[in-house]
Formats: sequence, C-alpha cells, structure tokens
Amino acid sequence: MLLAALLAAGPAAGCTSGGSGDDGRGARESPAATRDADGAGAPPVLAVKIDNVPAARPPTGLDEADVVYVEQVEGGLSRLMAVYATRLPESVGPVRSARESDLELLRQFGRPLFVFSGAQGKLLPLIDRAPLTPVTPESDAGAFTRDSARAAPHNLYLRPDRVLEDPPGEAALTTGFRRGPAPAGGTPEDEATVRFPAARFTFTWSDADRGWQVSMDGSPATTRDGDRLTAATVVVQDVTVRRSGFRDSLGNNTPYTETVGSGKATVLRDGRAYPASWSRPAAADGTSLTSPDGGPVNVAPGPVWVLLASGR
Repeated sequence: MLLAALLAAGPAAGCTSGGSGDDGRGARESPAATRDADGAGAPPVLAVKIDNVPAARPPTGLDEADVVYVEQVEGGLSRLMAVYATRLPESVGPVRSARESDLELLRQFGRPLFVFSGAQGKLLPLIDRAPLTPVTPESDAGAFTRDSARAAPHNLYLRPDRVLEDPPGEAALTTGFRRGPAPAGGTPEDEATVRFPAARFTFTWSDADRGWQVSMDGSPATTRDGDRLTAATVVVQDVTVRRSGFRDSLGNNTPYTETVGSGKATVLRDGRAYPASWSRPAAADGTSLTSPDGGPVNVAPGPVWVLLASGR
C-alpha cells in the first residue's frame, strides 16, 4: 500500500547563505559555559541539522538519533534535524545551515543545543533571541572536523563529546510522543512513501529488523558502515508549509513549516499504519497523537522519524 503525502510545489533550488559555516557570529562561550551562566540544571538535548542530498550521503551518526525530523527547504528538497538524548555518537554530519522553522520546532525542548553550519544574516538575530544555545564552527571550532574525502559544503562534522559530556537521558525528549503498546486496529502496511516536491522517503517494514528500513529518493539509506537506517516508528504529519520572509542566496523564498497547531497524521509501527490526529497547542508544548476514537497513539521503543509534509 502506498502512502503519499504530497506537498505544494516549492521554489527553485538554492542554498541558504552561510552554508559554508560562516554565520558571522564571532567567538562565543562554549555551550557548557553558557549553561552554567544560565543556571540550568539538567543537560539539554542535542539537535543537529544534517544534510541529506545525494552528495551528502551516507550520513554519519544518524542511526543513533532518538528522533529525526524531515522538513522541506528551498526547491522542494528536504533536510533533517536529528535529536540526541539517550546516546551520543562519535561523529554527526554532514552539518548544514539553519532555517526559521527550526526555532519553532526546537521550543519544545526547553533550551537545546542547536548545531548548524551557518544561517543567512537576517535570521541570526532571531537565533540569538531564541531559547537555545547555538553551536557553530565559529562559536566552538574545536567541536567540528572536516572530511577531506568529501567536497564542501557536505564535509562538516560535529564531535558531540566536545559539547556534551553525557547524553541528557530520555526525560529530555519532551516531544509529547508516548511510548507504549500499539492502539487497536490499523492497516497492514509493507511499504509507505512520503513525497516532497523534489524529494521522497520510502519506509519498508522489516520483520528481521523489527523496524522500517529507510530509503531516500529511491535508494537505500545507510550508515557509513553500510548498515540500513531504520525507524521503529514513522510519524507523517500533515502540516502547513508556507512562504516565509526569508530568501536564499539565489533569491528563492525559504518555506516555513508550521509545527504548532493541529492536523491529520499517519503513524507507522509494527508493520501497520494507524490513522491519527496531531496537536501542538503552543511552541513550548510537545505533539500529542490521538486515534479517531480519542485514545492515544503510542510510538514503539526505538528511533522515531517525523515527516513534516503538506498534503494541501
């Protein structure tokens, strides 16, 4: 059965300025120093913007993320945000640039560490005012490395242990998703595809892996070691993707993905598809998933992939 979430046509392709890593900030305190100054107690989640165009594949460290968000960017392409709370890989990347939508999405995590390579100049003041700790090559050069075997800008990688001593733990995953048994009903599903204007993701159920094997643009998504990327649960959210007040370096409008509000969703777990509704009343809230009869739709233990796709 083919599940298609069709997005409205996006603007022409391009890259946000600052993607090379120069975000114009200058030196900053380390994330740990910033947290101490703020008086924060528990360590925050680590959120990393990851490039997923063909030249950036395979990614590094994506298999250890607790949650992976997929959002639309310029030209109808997609980009990933990986969130780490229970494990910290040795390396994560390729790291790429931030978007305005990221700020709303990240509000649910309190004051997360937000890792990105750069951002266009008009967006930097919004990032500075947001309740997060930005981590860039300019703010913490020692936390990043370049892979000489790859061409820029697809060769920037984060060393997570340079910004967090230990993972904050599952309690920091304030996504609103609840782990637990599957709801009643659902439809048997072997494969589902989610489409963006210029990208597509296919999830194929594997009894052997007890998860959904991920493919990007028709090709299997793997780790650097060649293992398949899998998701225990896939959440497809029908969201509004609108024009923003920002443009990339080529003049193309940057789409804004609205993650506060409510709408329809489909939850894939245990080889079945479950219809659901999603609700996130405010940016500081997590996202709840409910079945048509009003009961909770729980996610399975393991990685959760969330595709923020517009079916309008």
